[in-house]
Amino acid sequence: METPMSVDAGILNSDLLFLPQDIPSPSGKPAAEKLLGDLFSQWLSLPDAQRMVMALLQEAHGEASPESQSNPSHTSLSLNPALFKEGSTPPLSPRSSQLSPRSQRRLSGPTTSGSPLSKGSDPIREVIPQFYFPKGLPAPNDVYAECLNRVNQIFSGYPDGLPPSAFMPVTKEICKLPSFFSSILFDRLDVNNTGLVTKERLIDYWLNQNMLTADGATRIFSVLRQQDKNYLTQEDLRPVLRELLLTHHGLEFLHDTPEFQDRYAETVIFRIFYHCNKAGNGRLQLREIKRSNLLAALQQVDAEEDINKVLKYFSYEHFYVIYCKFWELDSDHDFLIDKDDLLRYGNHALTYRIVERIFSQVPKKFKSGVEGKMGYEDFVWFILSEEDKTSETSLEYWFKCVDLDSNGVITSNEMRYFYEEQLHRMECMAQEPVLFEDIVCQMCDMIRPKVEGHLTLRDLKNCKLSGNFFNILFNLNKFVAFETRDPFLIRQEREDPTLTEWDRFAHTEYIRLSMEEDGEDAFMDGCAEVLDDAFEF
Repeated sequence: METPMSVDAGILNSDLLFLPQDIPSPSGKPAAEKLLGDLFSQWLSLPDAQRMVMALLQEAHGEASPESQSNPSHTSLSLNPALFKEGSTPPLSPRSSQLSPRSQRRLSGPTTSGSPLSKGSDPIREVIPQFYFPKGLPAPNDVYAECLNRVNQIFSGYPDGLPPSAFMPVTKEICKLPSFFSSILFDRLDVNNTGLVTKERLIDYWLNQNMLTADGATRIFSVLRQQDKNYLTQEDLRPVLRELLLTHHGLEFLHDTPEFQDRYAETVIFRIFYHCNKAGNGRLQLREIKRSNLLAALQQVDAEEDINKVLKYFSYEHFYVIYCKFWELDSDHDFLIDKDDLLRYGNHALTYRIVERIFSQVPKKFKSGVEGKMGYEDFVWFILSEEDKTSETSLEYWFKCVDLDSNGVITSNEMRYFYEEQLHRMECMAQEPVLFEDIVCQMCDMIRPKVEGHLTLRDLKNCKLSGNFFNILFNLNKFVAFETRDPFLIRQEREDPTLTEWDRFAHTEYIRLSMEEDGEDAFMDGCAEVLDDAFEF
């Protein structure tokens, strides 16, 4: 047998070769523990085992000192069984003579080369461009410089500031707003009421607030809204309508009738909120303006000299029809109408039950402030809903009326409740009645609800003939016209399919009302001529 290998006592730590005393033996018997110790002592006396233990110790404590490498005889300690303490637990034997990569890394310590987290080189910093702009996307430098140059040209002759008479180029060219926004924009800039707007104030309010890149709806909304509000009210639109009445050529004939100017402005504002304010809460949000056609209507009315060609909101003929219809029903001219007045609408076209639902304020709360009375604003909502049952606001208005229990579903019992009065009226007028069972089948085939016998608001919005559904239930005149397929109405629809039902109704009614007014004038002129002849005689 070869001589046991001698090692340096400073390198060899005998405590590493012993197991802790508190570890129990595998079998728990002293005899087995002694046998296990003898076997381990014999294994440790083998030359290969000694070389392996030395290699492990050197890796654990680092490389051997140069002194020990140059003088091998310095290692005088022999690895033999006498080295270990008697009765101690032997150390665990390694499973293999080769170390795993993980063990090698653990014994050799952390390395600094090849690691992705090493500090050998500075990490490359990637600059992320700004993607959130609370005040909007800033304008490109060339656009900003061009606009600033134009501002300098406009203010070149006005070093102290622009007066209202010279402010229009700012409204049209710099802010790109309709011309009738000039007054309200001037007031927004002239915070001190000096009568002048300085160049610095304009640059700070418009250019530095990134309004050059804002869309049209945002520009209009920013100018109209109050500083502490994030929505528009009806009062916010009144200054714009006053300016429009003063400057538009198509409305010059109203300058001598201030009372009709106010009524026209109110009607336009009511129509805007009817179509744009989908929430119906009187607070017009920016997102509602963006989803509507209000911006296009404002631009059209600014470019069009004939106000009646602007069918959206601003047509004077439409206002004339609405106001005259209300005046016809308001028999005592107190600017309020009651149930009996509304029953006369459309030559008694509506049923008592639907009028009762309207005055119960189920579809919309009245703004009149008088119990049991409908004001002018309430009537505008009614007539727009009655004469055009294709809009979403109209469908919601009438759906709430027919949905008696307000559960979001119109059932056959609710339809029968309203149709009973229609059936009775047909019998009184000596018309051939249509049984309810037949009419229900016809309406279901027309609307095709997802659940048979249960009509939801979504079902009605998905059907182009939903207006006929409501006409069948409570408007006898339109029900008869639908059943007879009036060729006059069919021809009107084919002539211009872009017109809405409201546009066609307003056009027809305006012609009728103007003819009646011309007839009254002719009658009055004829009476005057007769009286003159009588006096001459």
